[in-house]
Amino acid sequence: MRLTLFDAAIIVLYLIGMVMIGWFLRKKARQNKESYLMGGKQLPWYLLGLSDASDMFDISGTMWMVALCFVYGMKSIWIPWLWPVFNQVFNMMYLSKWLRRSNANTGAEWLATRFGLSGRGVKSSHNVVVAFALLGCLGFLAYGFVGLGKFIEIFVPWHLVQPYIPFYVSPAYVPHVYGIIFTLFAMFYSILGGMHSIVLSDMIKYIIMTVGCFAIAGIAMVHLHGKSLPVPDGWANPFFGWKLDLDWSALIADANKKIADDGYGLFGLFFMMMLFKGVFASLAGPAPNYDMQKVLSSRSPKEASKMTGFVSLILLPVRYSMIIGLTVLALLYYHQLDVKGAGGTDFERILPAAINAFLPAGILGIVLTGLLGAFMGTFSGTLNAAQAYIVNDIYLKYVNPGASNKKIISMNYTVGVLTVAVSIVLGFFAKDVNSILQWIVGALYGGYIAANMLKWYWWRFNASGFFWGMICGIAAALIFPFIFKGLPLYNWPLLFLISLVGCVAGTYAAPPTAMDTLKTFYRTVKPWGFWAPVHALVIAEDPGFQANRRFGLDMFNVVLGIIAQCCLTILPMYVVLWCQWPLLVTVCILVVIAFILKRTWWNKLEN
Repeated sequence: MRLTLFDAAIIVLYLIGMVMIGWFLRKKARQNKESYLMGGKQLPWYLLGLSDASDMFDISGTMWMVALCFVYGMKSIWIPWLWPVFNQVFNMMYLSKWLRRSNANTGAEWLATRFGLSGRGVKSSHNVVVAFALLGCLGFLAYGFVGLGKFIEIFVPWHLVQPYIPFYVSPAYVPHVYGIIFTLFAMFYSILGGMHSIVLSDMIKYIIMTVGCFAIAGIAMVHLHGKSLPVPDGWANPFFGWKLDLDWSALIADANKKIADDGYGLFGLFFMMMLFKGVFASLAGPAPNYDMQKVLSSRSPKEASKMTGFVSLILLPVRYSMIIGLTVLALLYYHQLDVKGAGGTDFERILPAAINAFLPAGILGIVLTGLLGAFMGTFSGTLNAAQAYIVNDIYLKYVNPGASNKKIISMNYTVGVLTVAVSIVLGFFAKDVNSILQWIVGALYGGYIAANMLKWYWWRFNASGFFWGMICGIAAALIFPFIFKGLPLYNWPLLFLISLVGCVAGTYAAPPTAMDTLKTFYRTVKPWGFWAPVHALVIAEDPGFQANRRFGLDMFNVVLGIIAQCCLTILPMYVVLWCQWPLLVTVCILVVIAFILKRTWWNKLEN
């Protein structure tokens, strides 16, 4: 099946709508810097949460998750803990409100509330966060648009377009051309309308995506009804032992090869390492990207917590309806799909192949529009974060601190266009620099965790420790691929230890952060952890100050939240697979957890 005129009309109408949103909201966005970058910190939590969830619904991630679901079945729900997906639960329960209490505009600006504006290592810590954020943003922008182009090429073959183009395009660069076209639409509305247009367009995209996902789930249920899936024993069981124990030999031999290549055979060990890394990564809080910008854009700390909790609630059931729906269709009609690559079966081609083969006209257009919008939402959110760091943390801090509002908005426009241009140039050299840039981005995230965890919980940790912890972690992550082979996850404890040593050594190599800064931070953010010396001074000045004694309750809520998140993930899978009793148990668990969290979290939210 190819794109019909009706499907194309849906996509065109969506693109025109996005342009109109940016145009109509441009005046509102130009009121001031905060209005442009953060919606004036006046957007309601449910819209910001919907926007954040929408930005997380990306094409490449969804293709990867469909491939995982096909091969690993219900056990695939655990593999996204690599990110880790449950960091949203930590943010929901306490970290989002801690972050929002700073009233900062970016993660780099937040550091001033923790380490002060001057002192040894302060400037270096600020610069390393800005560099981290920008390299990450450029990496995601550069490869996101090429991935989109390759996806669109499946549905709109270039040989149908080439006769209407006055110049020749080499087949190797066809994805880049498609990517540039849709990137320009995303750039237009996000640069003109800022955060206001990003949130509104994300809401529209989410509605479209929800319709498409539920339609796919419904089609899969109709096809599956009365049939059994050709899968190995254990595929439909989310629980596991020390070994994975999935044998595809009699069905699809290439699936066994993928399991071996992924290195997930010893699934128990893999799971423990994921959990170990995931907890520390979650304790560090959000990384400086669009996710953090949405938290900082919320109206209050209380709404920041609600916003983050809303993300899992509205993202997981919708996204996994599509994932399990396409997986079921691909399993039922595997031999009708062309998913062979140069090295055997390319399981990541299942998503576009199944969409192309099984979705009727109209639904195909809606799903493609939703996935296109998913790219544009992620792209615009990442672009907005890059603009915030360049304008707020470089231009206004070092170049022109007294810039007028008109000058700031003009600079945002300029920075936005230049950032997109640089990302496109990097994308054109993707074949040459892909491994290098992915390597750098991975190294940055490897070095991020220890320093960003300690900043919340240890009073003595200072800007020097933050800088050296980041640098040691990043350097180790850059060197490790030359020393260690195999799954990088298994090398992570050593990487974390090296970064932690850098944090501690750097901390004691410099004086503590100014006590006035620490007292202000402790009073404002109210973290729990190792803050006894600061707490004693605050109490001496204000005997009525109430310390944060919620560590036990926060961790209890985190455990419940992670269980609920797993249930939200597996819920649509049981629906599509017609698993009635597991579905009933899952719903009952969710109801009980919701009742408990209403009392232990929602009712106790404060600013």
